[in-house]
Amino acid sequence: MVEVEVENRSGAGVDEDGAVELARRVLEAEGVTDGELGLAFVPPQEIRDLKREHLGIDEETDALAFPIDARAELPDGLPRQLGDVVVCPQVVGEAWRAPLVHAVLHLLGYDHGDEMEAREAVHR
Repeated sequence: MVEVEVENRSGAGVDEDGAVELARRVLEAEGVTDGELGLAFVPPQEIRDLKREHLGIDEETDALAFPIDARAELPDGLPRQLGDVVVCPQVVGEAWRAPLVHAVLHLLGYDHGDEMEAREAVHR
């Protein structure tokens, strides 16, 4: 099973259990059944800072992905470190599911374009 470590620093109420369930469901459908995933809910200024620092774009966003292993071959016995997904509840509001799916797919190596859109449609 994919272990999900959740941290809510956003100051907003978040459906943590629902988010974990959705992330696991997407990963399982994509063939990833074990590993570790970090899921953080952060306030607008923090996600803005992260986007500026890592992407060079100074704006708030709904979600960011920081992949580590993706689908890389790993030595036996080494747990898969999928990476971290960061979501801003104040930006996404009740529509958090699509940005979460999008970010999880980025962890698996999907990039923007037709293939990403097709995979997102499967997970709606």
